[in-house]
Amino acid sequence: MKIYNCIKDFKPVDNAVITIGTFDGVHLGHQAIFKKMREEAAKTGGKTVVITFFPHPRIVLGLDSSQLKFINTQEKKINRLEESGIDYLVIISFTKDFARLSSEEFIKEFIYKHIKPVKVITGYDHHFGKDREGGYELLTKMGNDLGFEVEEVDAVYMNDVKISSTRIRKLLEAGRVRTANTFLGYEYSITGQVVTGKSLGHGLGFPTANIEVADEYKLIAAVGVYACRVEYMGRQYKGMSNIGFRPTINRGDLTIEVNIFNFDKQIYGEEITISFVDRMRDEKKFKNLNALKEQLAKDKEHALKLL
Repeated sequence: MKIYNCIKDFKPVDNAVITIGTFDGVHLGHQAIFKKMREEAAKTGGKTVVITFFPHPRIVLGLDSSQLKFINTQEKKINRLEESGIDYLVIISFTKDFARLSSEEFIKEFIYKHIKPVKVITGYDHHFGKDREGGYELLTKMGNDLGFEVEEVDAVYMNDVKISSTRIRKLLEAGRVRTANTFLGYEYSITGQVVTGKSLGHGLGFPTANIEVADEYKLIAAVGVYACRVEYMGRQYKGMSNIGFRPTINRGDLTIEVNIFNFDKQIYGEEITISFVDRMRDEKKFKNLNALKEQLAKDKEHALKLL
């Protein structure tokens, strides 16, 4: 996948099939759009082009930005898009000036002028332009005027539930990672740098790697104990992770730590990715460290079964 960080640098391609959106989750609903794009491009020997924005429009416009969290970091979103078989990614720098463009100006001065698509594939609820005034109807009208087709992809449902990034965020905030993973089509994950902890897990026989997440907007799943997979240096390991405040040892700050099974390396300062498979239990305060150690042994046994 070739990436352009400025739409003006995009080199025109024949028969471009495009879509536009933020695509935070790159979930199964988004995947349906990308699949349709690939099918349409294959008919004409064209190329697929995703247009997205950075930073997220809500951050720039200050809309609920203090509470705004994303399923994927920008880096992870790009990786997911590439895995989806997209040919080109165009990242438009979202500013307050850009936000003032009307829907018509955005399509004419950005999309049509620089890409000249033959077809635009849009999600069932996509809106764009100033105050999100543009939608499928406007796109269809402009397509008729400018010479491109427009097709809307229906919502994707699973067990009668409509898949959306908003719903997936709520599932993760509730700790329902197994259901969230089903909607995503992959396992929700957190990537971070391993930092020095208090080494208390080592004394209990369950040493943990504590990670620090650099992106302040990364959504962290609900507090609790999880069965997980850990990727380090291209290899995958089984493990169990705790997101929480470690009440038994009276530590007040939120931590993300993982006990990696069958692993005995010093990896401070290095990057690992924790993929969450299922939430096993709430975090709780134990009467003493021996009780905590006994529970950790049970958690490991449970995690191995889930994994």
